Amino acid sequence: MMYYLVYIPLYLVSLLPIRFLYFLGDVVYVLMYYIIRYRKKVVIENLLIAFPEKTEKERKRIAKAFYHNFVDTFIETLKFISWNLQAVEKRFTADLSGFEKAYASGKNINLVGMHNFNWEYANWWLAAHLKYPWLGIYMPVGNKAFDRIIRNMRSKYGTVLLPATDFKKHYLKYDSTLHVLGSAADQSPGNPENAYWTIFFNRPTAFVTGVEKGARINNSAVVFAHFYKVKRGYYHIDTEFITDDPNSLPEGELTRLYVQFCEKCIRKMPDNYLWSHRKWKHVYKEEYGKIL
Repeated sequence: MMYYLVYIPLYLVSLLPIRFLYFLGDVVYVLMYYIIRYRKKVVIENLLIAFPEKTEKERKRIAKAFYHNFVDTFIETLKFISWNLQAVEKRFTADLSGFEKAYASGKNINLVGMHNFNWEYANWWLAAHLKYPWLGIYMPVGNKAFDRIIRNMRSKYGTVLLPATDFKKHYLKYDSTLHVLGSAADQSPGNPENAYWTIFFNRPTAFVTGVEKGARINNSAVVFAHFYKVKRGYYHIDTEFITDDPNSLPEGELTRLYVQFCEKCIRKMPDNYLWSHRKWKHVYKEEYGKIL
């Protein structure tokens, strides 16, 4: 019952023209940036760490563009409740050349991205166009009604959703069949002692190691992905082949390459990154080991 009480109003709102929803989004942006100031301190601090060479005015411009993109992502996600694949096909383009060698290897593929806008477009498009089944790791929502709505929306065109809270158990069902596993590895690790520490935007930064470990254990081909906004409501994804033999690389090298890729992409489109999460919340200590 609760599911329908939540779903029906959201569905009806999602039927509104996208231009009108963007207008509402502009109003929400003003409230979020100027009045509520949602995580504004975190965003400004992150941008100062990442771009100390920029002026305060330049960083403020990036911050404003970020909040516009942030709100647009929620507006567009709402549209996905009633949208179909044809609507997304008109708004999303892709360069999948990074998959060519990965497919030729005959192995499972790890597609590693980052928290860019708008991941919902990439999810539907990839599910419809990849040669192998598309598996995506997601974080379940606490509210059961909202969690069901999001799961139904994201899996509408074939995406297999694997909850991050119990990933290994659910992944075992697909381990023996060819697939593409999508994940993001730019989040801050829970335990900085076991993290991979490297220089990211000129500062020691902790990264999770699970993606590299998984690729090594499964001997998967690895492709990096950068999806980003072209203009309002329109997005593109670029893919880059990294290796089809992760175990031939020195330990930590795959993570180091990923960090370099992230920084390159963020510098290219700085307002397209999720600056509201605290990437530098862990402070490096000598007991953590060598900075690689």
